[in-house]
Amino acid sequence: MAALDSLSLFTGLGLSEQKARETLKNQTLSAQLREAATQAQQTLGSTIDKATGTLLYGLASRLRDTRRLSFLVSYIASKKIHTEPQLSAALEYVRSHPLDPIDTADFEQECGVGVTVTPEQIEEAVEAAINKHRPQLLVERYRFNMGLLMGEARAVLKWADGKMIKNEVDMQVLHLLGPKMEADLEKKPKVAKVRLEETDRRTAKYVIENGENYKTPGYVMTPHTMNLLKQHLEITGGQVRTRFPPEPNGILHIGHAKAINFNFGYAKVSICFIWAFRYRKEEAKFFTAICDMVAWLGYTPYRVTYASDYFDQLYAWAVELIRRGLAYVCHQRGEELKGHNPLPSPWRDRPMEESLLLFEAMRKGKFSEGEATLRMKLVMEDGKMDPVAYRVKYTPHHRTGDKWCIYPTYDYTHCLCDSIEHITHSLCTKEFQARRSSYFWLCNALDVYCPVQWEYGRLNLHYAVVSKRKILQLVATGAVRDWDDPRLFTLTALRRRGFPPEGINNFCARVGVTVAQTTMEPHLLEACVRDVLNDTAPRAMAVLESLRVIITNFPAAKSLDIQVPNFPADETKGFHQVPFAPIVFIERTDFKEEPEPGFKRLAWGQPVGLRHTGYVIELQRVVKGPSGCVESLEVTCRRADAGEKPKAFIHWVSQPLTCEVRLYERLFQHKNPEDPTEVPGGFLSDLNPASLRVVEAALVDCSVALAKPFNKFQFERLGYFSVDPDSHQGKLVFNRTVTLKEDPGKV
Repeated sequence: MAALDSLSLFTGLGLSEQKARETLKNQTLSAQLREAATQAQQTLGSTIDKATGTLLYGLASRLRDTRRLSFLVSYIASKKIHTEPQLSAALEYVRSHPLDPIDTADFEQECGVGVTVTPEQIEEAVEAAINKHRPQLLVERYRFNMGLLMGEARAVLKWADGKMIKNEVDMQVLHLLGPKMEADLEKKPKVAKVRLEETDRRTAKYVIENGENYKTPGYVMTPHTMNLLKQHLEITGGQVRTRFPPEPNGILHIGHAKAINFNFGYAKVSICFIWAFRYRKEEAKFFTAICDMVAWLGYTPYRVTYASDYFDQLYAWAVELIRRGLAYVCHQRGEELKGHNPLPSPWRDRPMEESLLLFEAMRKGKFSEGEATLRMKLVMEDGKMDPVAYRVKYTPHHRTGDKWCIYPTYDYTHCLCDSIEHITHSLCTKEFQARRSSYFWLCNALDVYCPVQWEYGRLNLHYAVVSKRKILQLVATGAVRDWDDPRLFTLTALRRRGFPPEGINNFCARVGVTVAQTTMEPHLLEACVRDVLNDTAPRAMAVLESLRVIITNFPAAKSLDIQVPNFPADETKGFHQVPFAPIVFIERTDFKEEPEPGFKRLAWGQPVGLRHTGYVIELQRVVKGPSGCVESLEVTCRRADAGEKPKAFIHWVSQPLTCEVRLYERLFQHKNPEDPTEVPGGFLSDLNPASLRVVEAALVDCSVALAKPFNKFQFERLGYFSVDPDSHQGKLVFNRTVTLKEDPGKV
């Protein structure tokens, strides 16, 4: 019955029945809209016009600080706020002024309350815009961008009704140009867009210069802002300063590569810090690995800093917050603070002197863990009220020892450490958008320099999981060996598989920086890797499933030395030498006794060339074992220029090294292994049983004998391979990085 009443109430606001039913599915939105409509009815009666209903819906769906609902509804119901621009200004005002009480005079001025825009003013503004663009209008007529006229009129008359402006534009344009003619209905020819360079595309959105922080949308100005920015510019000398703030409790993955490239790439002409919020001694290995991966990707941080470097200053600022009445000691337990709308703290208005004494007691260890916290007096963008600044924790810090038993939270530390280090651009992933208001608020509350915070979307890949918890499950169940298993998309795993850092960086550049989360196909990353390896990985020959071939008329008494180009497309890059003897080994799949149509390699009556030798071999005899399996072939050879050119040339090895080759495929069978609708049994049920095949007795030519871990080669016709750290003096181990673009079974 209550649902029917709400449905009737919502449709009475002008919502369609379908929209009203969708709204009812969102409990938070429907509760706010119900409260707003009920309050408005107390002023307007049971019937609410559609325009007011639209504003009430916009308010309920966009308001984060629910404490302001009643205040804003009163302005809408009394028609003091009656347009969408006024509502947007009101929402921005309450977001940027979270503290009580609201200055109503300032609020009304900022929201255009009481401002009347007459039809005559609209007429004059539209006429001025049309006169400005009159020559172009007369040429382009109705193909002219009329939105430009409306935008210029709106810029002059901020609080004018948009529909009235549009109607006035339509009328005046019709008066100037007359009715549309047939030529006006033709589409305007498209102008080719200028293609931005890769680096320009990545940063085209972020055009605010250092020192112009106040131009950032949502940036809160104070009387001290401009002076603080001036001091900041004097200290930095106009440098761009960013920081990469990894959480040192896991290994970096492909998504972090985007963050590293954005932070270091944006500051490439200036400096980038690596900043660690807080980590335990046992996590030091992760932090070391993070620094190693940053260096591997080709970046050098200006400085590595830690939140613990600034514990004394952070504590002093916390005391100052209390003195300014902007923080208080609270005794609510953690479970009481959970949920979207926890009850306000009963200690919020305790005297400043009392909070100072209690905070000092927290520092001296007079409270147990969870018994007291320091909270800041603000409402965050997601509606969370009074976030915690300090907690009691009796855990020695591996850098400061037992000096502290209270530790600052991320919400408190992040912006203040950025301010201390004069970071110009705090670049964060999208989930930190809800913390932007607290970031600006805290710097301004303490009258310290406030950097810019920008958010961008995460980078994910299909057929992958990257969360620490899930990778640990994969390791625990034996699905993968460790964090650096080449089937994973951690950076250590990609390095072990043989992905060059330039390929990863190029991939991140192609993906670019967007606000929306990006999920890419792995083959796009592999294409960037191939582009790099094609120019950097020297060629060698290897045989995975070998078949012995005896050349019965070998043209020399002993083996020949064959010069093989390291890069066949550019022989200036040098050669390496391989032996060519009477016994060679070829891929078993390069021979067929009974070939199917289209098979071009070795068969009865079908000779084949041996790459780089200048010789062609022709089958004479097939030697089989007791089981009927082909054990070897006997062939004769001739010079390639002494007869008809063969249909194909195949790779081979002679006097080879025995090695182990690991062939990797996707770890998961479905695109989204974490999606319960796609994989109901969970990601562990989606493992690909063929994700790893080990060839323990592969053969490779002797040119790679001195290869070291992470050296990369292209094994001709097979793919790109990298030397694995498991290699030892007796046996090399190769990981297949990626296949060649072509089908490796074709020549």
